[in-house]
Amino acid sequence: MDRAATLPIPADLREVLETAPELEQAFLAGGCVRDWFLGHTPKDFDIEVFGLTFDRLAKALEPFGRVDLVGRSFGVVKLSRPSGAIYDFSVPRRDSKTAPGHKGFDIVVDANLTPKEAAGRRDFTINSLLHNPRTGETLDFYGGLADLQARVLRHTSAAFPEDPLRVLRGMQFAGRFQLKAAPETLALCQAIAASHHELAVERIREEWCKWAAKAELPSAGLHFLRDSGWIEHYPEIREMIGTPQDPEWHPEGDVFTHTCHCCDAMARLPEWRNADESSRITYMFAILTHDFAKPQTTHRALKRGEWRIVSPGHEQAGGPLAEQFLNRIGVPLAIRERVTPLVMNHMAHFQNPTDHAVRKLSKRLEPENIQSLALVMRADQMGRPPKPPIISQTVQALLRKAEELRVLESAPKPILQGRDLLKLGMPPGPAMGILLSKAYEAQLEGAFHDLSTALLWLEKKPSLDEGSAS
Repeated sequence: MDRAATLPIPADLREVLETAPELEQAFLAGGCVRDWFLGHTPKDFDIEVFGLTFDRLAKALEPFGRVDLVGRSFGVVKLSRPSGAIYDFSVPRRDSKTAPGHKGFDIVVDANLTPKEAAGRRDFTINSLLHNPRTGETLDFYGGLADLQARVLRHTSAAFPEDPLRVLRGMQFAGRFQLKAAPETLALCQAIAASHHELAVERIREEWCKWAAKAELPSAGLHFLRDSGWIEHYPEIREMIGTPQDPEWHPEGDVFTHTCHCCDAMARLPEWRNADESSRITYMFAILTHDFAKPQTTHRALKRGEWRIVSPGHEQAGGPLAEQFLNRIGVPLAIRERVTPLVMNHMAHFQNPTDHAVRKLSKRLEPENIQSLALVMRADQMGRPPKPPIISQTVQALLRKAEELRVLESAPKPILQGRDLLKLGMPPGPAMGILLSKAYEAQLEGAFHDLSTALLWLEKKPSLDEGSAS
């Protein structure tokens, strides 16, 4: 793998690396080198500099832009270039575990650390690569290139267990880069499974959201979670393992297997790939959690003279379980509010798509919409191999009706509003709110379609105990 010989370094960074005499031992490190060897265009560039103290590094960078020393305790200098780009330069450091938790480390900046020693403190071999931008040479002390080529995720050193977050990093790396963990790495992860409680929820959220936003093969991350033993900390996912499904509808196997296929299907959909990051996270979490309630609702029932495996009501029961899981891993409220209605309505295409039903569905989905729901439905249907990955007629009918009613992307806006009632002489207050709510319900039922017909509806409506317009 000689791809790094042409690693595309931004011009304003290359100027610094090639012209500052003090940076002769500056190396591109970690993710940017890994990504380039995997065929991706690097977006973030971290530079590790050997042979310089922190103060000498800061002074060497001063001619090239604004220098920020806020990372002194970690040996990090931030350089802001006139172009607006910001780059992190660091001096090697030694990390020693002194107490539980992510803050329980003794960090010592050590300018005398060798490149091999510095690379050895990184979590996985694929992240231990160092690239010399002046010579084009890539230093690979721990077999990272071979592991990348074989798609193997392997810990770099025996120091791996010191930070349990590395297990969740392994989960998202496995999903993002389609990696399978080495047996010895899984054994280390299993040995430190009890240390999950040391992790701050903010760090857990970051790794889960990277998995949800960036995974090319999300199932690889879920398999890593299972094989590492860390799935025990996520009981909603664990309980899907072994939960049976009706083989006629789900020949692929149990609910966990189905969910893995569904997540992979979501990652293949162009609409997911082209969505903004928050939406990708929303849709991936929606498909991950859509069958969370099957373990508690699944049983055998006699259907038309045959015993079948059924899970009645699992979509409605799944909403609270999805909320519980996402809240526990720290997912922001704005995303949780989008995920829950998608989970609770993912079977809505089996209902008769009448005008009233589809309008009501569009309202129930807020702040999401039918277009997003159809994306979840498609991924759900594509997660049943060897059944063909097709969009069912029921989903197509729902989409056609939603487009016809103009509620594909949002619920209908209320036609009758407070200002209209004020013009009719109705005073503001609780009675007005009640009447507007009833008017909107009638609108969803198709009682009127514009303001003139809304006013006619209002005239014919019997007087309410709560009050009505004069």
